[in-house]
Amino acid sequence: MKPSCRTSELTSFMVMDVLEAAQAMEARGEHVIHLEIGEPDFDTPEPVSRAAIRAIEEGRTHYTHSLGLRELREAIAADYKSRYGVDVSPDRILVTAGTSPAMLLLFAAILERGDEVVVSDPCYACYRNFIRFVDGVSVDVPVGPENGFQLTAEAVAKRLTPRTRAILVNSPANPTGTLLSAENMQGLADLCGESGPLIVSDEIYHGLVYEGRERCILEFTDRAFALGGFSKLYAMTGWRLGWLVAPEAYMDCLRKAAQNLFISAGSVAQWAGIAALTQCADHVERMRAVYDERRRFMLKRLREIGFTVAFEPTGAFYVLADARAFTNDSLAFAFELLAEARVGVTPGVDFGPGGEGFIRFSYANSIENIAEGMNRLERYLKERGSRP
Repeated sequence: MKPSCRTSELTSFMVMDVLEAAQAMEARGEHVIHLEIGEPDFDTPEPVSRAAIRAIEEGRTHYTHSLGLRELREAIAADYKSRYGVDVSPDRILVTAGTSPAMLLLFAAILERGDEVVVSDPCYACYRNFIRFVDGVSVDVPVGPENGFQLTAEAVAKRLTPRTRAILVNSPANPTGTLLSAENMQGLADLCGESGPLIVSDEIYHGLVYEGRERCILEFTDRAFALGGFSKLYAMTGWRLGWLVAPEAYMDCLRKAAQNLFISAGSVAQWAGIAALTQCADHVERMRAVYDERRRFMLKRLREIGFTVAFEPTGAFYVLADARAFTNDSLAFAFELLAEARVGVTPGVDFGPGGEGFIRFSYANSIENIAEGMNRLERYLKERGSRP
């Protein structure tokens, strides 16, 4: 007996391998600085927690509509209107237990066996596995610091085939922290037109932008799926709450799939999500300002240590730094830094072949911990020297 190919052929999520190794070290009493994991270190804003407690006290703990609470979907629609000037019907919104289930549902809804999805290389490590899980094929388009890690219509057009079903964009991006320009978003929308591929836009880091302004794909085309959530912006990772805005033609199949696979997102988290959207603007702004301070500090220290950052991140909470002065094997280097410097980092190869030679650093940690982590890396790498 053996596991199915659908699961056995999934690649490891390397950042979790590093995290789990770090946790094993901590269990032995060693102190590790975590710069690998992309999880806010802030507590969930108080209005969110109060709303959840109130929902429990009032007995609002039952199944909701499979698309999510109407009140929450209306609040999400209002947020799209105020933030982007886009009119979205609540009936086009599916609330999910985080954006990962939303991604699984949407790829299941649009892909037949062998259909292709264009992704950037590097990109978020799990994208390719979501596509593979439903028998799709991911097609890489290399991006790098020389073009701001941005997908362009010109580059994407060269990879389109009759089997291309979607183009996946992520802005601000993981692992690069860069924003897709309005010009490039418009170019991709124009490339897809009225009969070409759909666009899937992962917008989970919207709101965490320090220079410029993020743009929603729905500002440029209706032939798109927009993914959003509460985990990053509202420090609600453990609440597991996200959403998907989909073209109307897909809502019935998404609703039925959600009914069968998930029934509904958690009711208490949904009531809390309304509070996040309507009561937490000040909390978000304070967190964003702190992230920006950490971003600037980390960029300065990484360069002093000897890493290269040719294109600065302006969103999310990551820096993808060129480590080729130290290594040609980012996975081995990440475990070396963990073992010798007791600093957890993410190997760039986790995000695709184009990430090899890079290391992703997360500044979703206190500036004191970031400073200590940078000092540990600097001491170790001075002793070690450059040996790619």
